Amino acid sequence: MIYCVEDDRAIRELMIYTLNSAGFEARGFSEGGAFFLALREGKPDLVMLDIMLPDEDGIAILKRLRSHTDTAKLPVIMATAKGTEYDKVMGLDLGADDYLAKPFGMMEMVSRVKAVLRRAGPKQDAGVLCVGNLEMNTEEHKVFSDGKQIELTLKEYELLQLFMSSPGRVFTREQLLQSVWDSAYMGETRTVDVHIGTLRSKLKGCRAYIETVRGVGYRMEIRL
Repeated sequence: MIYCVEDDRAIRELMIYTLNSAGFEARGFSEGGAFFLALREGKPDLVMLDIMLPDEDGIAILKRLRSHTDTAKLPVIMATAKGTEYDKVMGLDLGADDYLAKPFGMMEMVSRVKAVLRRAGPKQDAGVLCVGNLEMNTEEHKVFSDGKQIELTLKEYELLQLFMSSPGRVFTREQLLQSVWDSAYMGETRTVDVHIGTLRSKLKGCRAYIETVRGVGYRMEIRL
């Protein structure tokens, strides 16, 4: 079940129709109050959450979801107005799994939903991460691209492991800097861009898996 929290009735109904046509069950809500009442009845698999809502906005709703144990890991995709970089970064920093910039296409929405649900699904075999033609054996500290082993520096390896552990998730440069270089590292986000560049060059045929999300950061995604 997917919950769509969107105050524009036409958009909400189109989202529900598209998700139903794609094989998902979906329910719509025009504001946060009705959404939280529905959460008491049952938790959905994913929430599509608009930022601009009457009364309580999407950022406040996301904070409430992440502050409660039973919804702390509930997958959430935020919908933001085009060009509102602050809202995108704020949502991601608060734990949103992905975002869509309005106006967005319905097929793009379905693609994002599938990607986030894959990430939230059952974990892969312990010690092995696989994304497309990329394979990482974390026990042996080995990486294979198109079946050929590649050599990575420690930071490149840690970046790739983070991406492969959460395919489809958008990471801001600040999140990557903190996760890989730790919070005590007094570096610049340019450090992340340089390492992403060298990592891509080493991935060769799989380099396109690491996508640049303009104005925000990076994600690992396979385009079919």
